[in-house]
Amino acid sequence: MLFTKRSLRFFVSLFLFSVLFSFHLFAQDYRRWQMNADGSIQWNIADNSSHDDHLEMSGKFISCVFRYGVAPDGSFHATRSIVWPMLRTIPNNTHASLTRQFKQDGFDLILINNKPVANEKVLTVSFNGILKVKSKSAAGYELTREFFPSTDKPGFCEIYKIKNTTGKSLSIEIPGASDLYTTDPAKGTAGSYTIEKLLNGSGYFTLASNDSLQFSVVYSGRAQQQTSLKINSDEEKQKRLFLIQSFWNNLVLETPDTVLNKAFAFAKIRAAESIYETKGGPMHGPGGEAYYAAIWANDQAEYIGPFFPFLGYDYGNKASLNAYLQFARFMNNDYKPIPSSIIAEGTDIWNGAGDRGDAAMIAYGAARYALASGDVKQAKQLWPLIEWCLEYCKRKLNASGVVLSDADELEGRLPAGKANLCTSSLYYDALNSAVYLGGVLQLPKTQVALYKQQAVALKHSIEQYFGADVEGFKTYRYYEGNDVLRAWICIPLTMGIYDRKAGTIDALFSPRLWTKDGLASVAGETIFWDRSTLYALRGVLAAGETDKALQFLHYYSNRRLLGDHVPYPVEAYPEGNQRHLSAESGLYCRIFTEGLFGIRPTGLQQFRFTPRLPSSWSSMKLNHIRSFQHDFDISVERVNDKLSVVVKEGEKVWLKKIVQPGQEIVAEFK
Repeated sequence: MLFTKRSLRFFVSLFLFSVLFSFHLFAQDYRRWQMNADGSIQWNIADNSSHDDHLEMSGKFISCVFRYGVAPDGSFHATRSIVWPMLRTIPNNTHASLTRQFKQDGFDLILINNKPVANEKVLTVSFNGILKVKSKSAAGYELTREFFPSTDKPGFCEIYKIKNTTGKSLSIEIPGASDLYTTDPAKGTAGSYTIEKLLNGSGYFTLASNDSLQFSVVYSGRAQQQTSLKINSDEEKQKRLFLIQSFWNNLVLETPDTVLNKAFAFAKIRAAESIYETKGGPMHGPGGEAYYAAIWANDQAEYIGPFFPFLGYDYGNKASLNAYLQFARFMNNDYKPIPSSIIAEGTDIWNGAGDRGDAAMIAYGAARYALASGDVKQAKQLWPLIEWCLEYCKRKLNASGVVLSDADELEGRLPAGKANLCTSSLYYDALNSAVYLGGVLQLPKTQVALYKQQAVALKHSIEQYFGADVEGFKTYRYYEGNDVLRAWICIPLTMGIYDRKAGTIDALFSPRLWTKDGLASVAGETIFWDRSTLYALRGVLAAGETDKALQFLHYYSNRRLLGDHVPYPVEAYPEGNQRHLSAESGLYCRIFTEGLFGIRPTGLQQFRFTPRLPSSWSSMKLNHIRSFQHDFDISVERVNDKLSVVVKEGEKVWLKKIVQPGQEIVAEFK
């Protein structure tokens, strides 16, 4: 390659900037929070350590975006934005979930020794799926708050505890308090709704030294004709903890990097908790005070659907299957686009952005889900949808052999041209999955062979149409005419297309794209969407650049789990102010299942995988993988310059091999 003086100066400057950037980025882990042995993370409050944050917690009938913080004087404050997805408002559109905000703290209601609680100093804030705040008053008694949603009732629970550490008895007065709010009947699809704030545990108490006393506050919502809900906060707490433990006991990541292990464990919570029991069946919802009782072709079909079989969460699998079957209702003989989202508990649709490449998203996700489910009945149910979506994409091919669409999943927020890299890459992977699934379902060999032929042709077309030198990197243009680096150049890597992996990886981790919050969506801009960072980290691992990916993965995970906005991956910024949308957490988990361990379903009882053990690790494990209707473990251990790989289920060893690093392995249950 010949360099002009100008281009040489550019690359030298870029190299020096990259060195300085990397040194600054990886010099140390910034942590506001720490990890505890009990599985929780904790923020220890120092003097004048004021800070505000927000997170989302969900159950089958409720969600809460909890905004909280510690003021400069050490006091605690919080606002609950509570959402009841099945209490629909008018107009009954995408955002029509009954939502109310409440600010009053339970300790503001009580009297201790005839006086309000005063001069409180927060000591710690911890989170394990339940947010717990511990503080101490100037008078010497200890205060504890716990916040969490009910798992299966439309209630948000708060438990308040007072421990007398003053050495003297305390008199405690807790009022009997029940506030009822009646909503405007003209603004609800079922008329008025009733919101109740109920304080449980009222009365007068004498609290001896070292004794404790607790009371609770529950926010609930219901249709007006329904009776008041009886919600026991202690019981709801135990159910919440049991559910979280069930997530933590399945699909368990064990690596030498404790940050990755913990971030993975927490991501499973957010990915799986956000499923709502709608009239249209269980629907996984993104959340964020905006997206509930509805499904999207990207979030639910593409991002989270293929993940749930690995976690083995039955309710998650039901939600995924339901999502695909909901989309299947809109197949048509004229091959008009399937709507981007199905809203309002399945009673309406939204297609305001036109065709976003939704058929490619659905075919990709449904085919991977069907294979990983290991269930031939579900695979047969989903095949007509997959087949229809593949045919739709085929009919949308332009003269260059790539797929046309009106937009991509960002719905016009950023330019995507008439044909974008994401849609064609998803279609490519869906074709490959169709080859595997078609073989399992014993489809005509000519049909399966045609899918394989189409995949080969599409891969060539992707290279010819999108392959380009962009800003000095041999990578991809995102659409025709695009000459600025885009984060989504990562997506071919996640689909097994490695033709331009070197230039693409260099571009992704260059200062043009990588920022303190992961990938900028467009080089030189401040906008970021975590989904592209999550895809990129998965793709770089799958492509075999393990050590490089590990640096950036650790940095990103540390920032999201233990930094200033915790503990989950986020949607975007500035849009949404980094909401904890749930499917992004599913994408985080897929970094490990599909990237680090390289698992690719190839049958209902078969998969291939390429473990990517970092050079600094001696071993890694992924235990209690629940896909293919099995409960199995994968362990990888370094033996000299090779890898010892074992796949086992309980005491039964399905596979045991010594392989070269980067070697693909085929595993089959038979």
